[in-house]
Amino acid sequence: MVTDSIPNEIPVVSKASAVPRRTRIKLCGLSRPDDVSCAIDLGADAIGLVFYPPSSRSVSVAQAVELVHDVPPFVSVVGLFVNATPEWIREVVSNVGLTLLQFHGDETADQCEMLAGVAGLPWLRALRIATDTQPADLVKSALNYSAASGLLFDTHVDGYGGGGKVFDWSLIPAELARRAVLSGGLNAQNVNDAIHCVRPYAVDVSSGIETPGAKGVKDHARMAAFVRAVRAADAE
Repeated sequence: MVTDSIPNEIPVVSKASAVPRRTRIKLCGLSRPDDVSCAIDLGADAIGLVFYPPSSRSVSVAQAVELVHDVPPFVSVVGLFVNATPEWIREVVSNVGLTLLQFHGDETADQCEMLAGVAGLPWLRALRIATDTQPADLVKSALNYSAASGLLFDTHVDGYGGGGKVFDWSLIPAELARRAVLSGGLNAQNVNDAIHCVRPYAVDVSSGIETPGAKGVKDHARMAAFVRAVRAADAE
């Protein structure tokens, strides 16, 4: 008589080894329907729309309505605002199907919470990192903006982001990595190193996926290369 052999012990596979780490990807500053379609086809987790009129990447409410029309479920639509009024926030969110707000100006924690309350949406706070910024400064800011769903780390430049400049990634404390959305001068050539250095929850790119010299005009080949580079970093 043959009996099945049952092992005394079943090997346990840890979650860390069974499930590859996946860095979320936000492609920001999209302004053309084809760019949104490309982002979705590439598997982007979020698309970013800029509602800051002085920016060359800014879109109107009418444009935004068209851009988000065919965005499928589980792809986040992030609205970027800079020192916006409650009236402007209300106008945008009442017409555009946003899922998350990104405050990229000089908003205080109280102002962020007030504006998010107007929208009834969760929010990210952008922290601009200057040459004299210290890790302790970032920890303090994180505590100050504890109600935020995440913290977007960007390079301090003239204006409010989108300058294509890289900051010192080692300034981000490890304890903030889980809340971190890493931005600032990322592209397909450096995002692998950035991910290995910071281990952020997500990465955010705008100028790094644009046609050189043409702000706001996304290059689909660069978009694809960026996504491939992120996935390769995760696989390592």
